[in-house]
Amino acid sequence: MSLTPAEQTVLDRIDEDLLVRVTQDLLRAPGQNPPGEESATVAALAAAAHELGLDVRTTPVERDRDNVSVTLAGGNGPGLLLLGHTDVVPVGDGWTVDPFGGLLRDGRIYGRGASDMKGGLAAALVALAALRGATLTGPVELLAVVDEEETGKGIRAYVEAAQPAPVDNPAAPGPPLDRLEAERTGARHNSTNTQSRRYLGCITAEPTDLQTIIAARGDSYLQVSVHGRASHAGNPDGGANAIYGAAAVVAEIERLHHELAAAPHPLLGPATWSVGQINGGTGGSIVPADCVVVADRRLLPGESPAEVLADLGRRIAALHLEDRGLTVELAMPMEMPAFETPEEHELVRVTEAARFDAGGPPLPLAGWTAACDGGYVARDLGVPVVVLGPGSVTTQAHRADESVAVAELVIAARAYALAALRLL
Repeated sequence: MSLTPAEQTVLDRIDEDLLVRVTQDLLRAPGQNPPGEESATVAALAAAAHELGLDVRTTPVERDRDNVSVTLAGGNGPGLLLLGHTDVVPVGDGWTVDPFGGLLRDGRIYGRGASDMKGGLAAALVALAALRGATLTGPVELLAVVDEEETGKGIRAYVEAAQPAPVDNPAAPGPPLDRLEAERTGARHNSTNTQSRRYLGCITAEPTDLQTIIAARGDSYLQVSVHGRASHAGNPDGGANAIYGAAAVVAEIERLHHELAAAPHPLLGPATWSVGQINGGTGGSIVPADCVVVADRRLLPGESPAEVLADLGRRIAALHLEDRGLTVELAMPMEMPAFETPEEHELVRVTEAARFDAGGPPLPLAGWTAACDGGYVARDLGVPVVVLGPGSVTTQAHRADESVAVAELVIAARAYALAALRLL
């Protein structure tokens, strides 16, 4: 699609030097989680937004952990949400450059979070600045939340403050285009959810190698605590061995994983189980009284985390561990929903065209095996979601010497700006 004069004017305002500087400022602000150091990144993002003449609002989630919202005002119609997070995973070992230095070398910027996802935040912020002066039917908002890398406290606080989701969720299977037009022009429909009327769609700026992602798996952590009875190992039958019970649970989880392989999603593959931690016992000569198993369960669109937990409970009950003198407690300390937006949805069509016209690579629409906060926006707010951002989740995120290409930052900023112009 050829660019209109108005679109070209906006794209001409996207300044590469500004993009580099904002990205470097964000990288030089620590944001490791755990322990949850997002405050410095929030301050850097807010300062850059103020400098660019944008409206900034912070909302406390926990002490020194604020969500930040940067808004470019538009008309009274529904707007576009750009979503990101301010936390990064811990630095770890193996770095050959300063992980908080923001080094620019050979067209790449290095630092923890360069790909995941301070580069995406910088591109979204610069896109908002480039849109100033454009006539928009609704606002463009950049929401940067805390705690995405751990338990999602930031996005959960945001969606919990909103009204309940409508029965007719436009994220699945997707609204007819005439309803989107009604939303754009301010016409009311049957939904009582003000958030679904507030946004036409959400673009999550996570690192996708500049590929438009229309479906993403969700994630959940399940904790299985097995309780038994300690005794001297010289008389093991005098106790109830919690590790033996946990081993039976682990074997059952492995069976569940193999069963799920028979029902893959066309874009995302199958749901999966993976046991990541097991901890129990106090010494080799003591029958262990307690053992804890932590497993990761990747979710497909439409799956209920509560039903996943209930199903595991039924499977464990069928093991009859009580016959061994054992009891079991189940918990799900984290759940992040999956999402899927139909490829014919206007948000998908407009975002994909904007990505290509911005100079993005010739890549097909795809699914993402990673999880992101966009799942909450789709499930709880009834807003359609795509994921599109600079950097790579597979080759850069969560690794030593993480980096992002400056050229990708420029394309991402151009794509966000074009999508906003064409949607609004």
